[in-house]
Amino acid sequence: MRLLVVEDETKVARFIERGLREEGFHVETAADGETGLTKARSGQFDLIILDVMLPERDGFSVLRELRAAHVCTRVLMLTARDGVGDRVQGLDLGADDYLVKPFAFAELLARVRALLRRSSTEDAVLLHAADLQMDVRARRVTRGGRLVTLSAKEFGVLAHLLSRAGNVVTRTELAETVWEELPNTPSNVIEVTVYHLREKIDRGFSPALIQTVRGAGYLLQKP
Repeated sequence: MRLLVVEDETKVARFIERGLREEGFHVETAADGETGLTKARSGQFDLIILDVMLPERDGFSVLRELRAAHVCTRVLMLTARDGVGDRVQGLDLGADDYLVKPFAFAELLARVRALLRRSSTEDAVLLHAADLQMDVRARRVTRGGRLVTLSAKEFGVLAHLLSRAGNVVTRTELAETVWEELPNTPSNVIEVTVYHLREKIDRGFSPALIQTVRGAGYLLQKP
């Protein structure tokens, strides 16, 4: 598990880093809001421990930018201020938990573990093939870093193809999964949906990912 600690108080940052490393976590640190935001935007971390009072950019601002950029990484906020208003503001901006300084490391560790357990079941499910990436929870698809806008049915077809990448998916399987309210969906409806999906995610990109397997169905290649 990779954790990012954004904390400008050197002693506190070292205390947290040392304790988490001893528990087997990979930990990176940042001493100001700008550096923390840059690292957090990479999406490489499973959890961010974020102080509120930071130089360059405060924790609330960092959190606001992360959520605006659709970074769904869990965030545990730290603050020396125990006012209800601060906690409410942080939670409204998208924080997942709040811990007031000073704190016992045992409590911090317990909160970290609880958030990571929640992450494994509730966080965004990421599906990908080559440079195509789908965030199922946020319903966000990108190819080559470019946002792709899909209809509900196109999204459903792509999600199923990605989840079965490398395997042939029959039209019947797509009808039952994506058009579950219409088990007898005409094959031409599925074909038209797949055609539009190809236009959006394959045209202008290499390699082309969605292939038709004659007489069988469709295959999303996994390079």
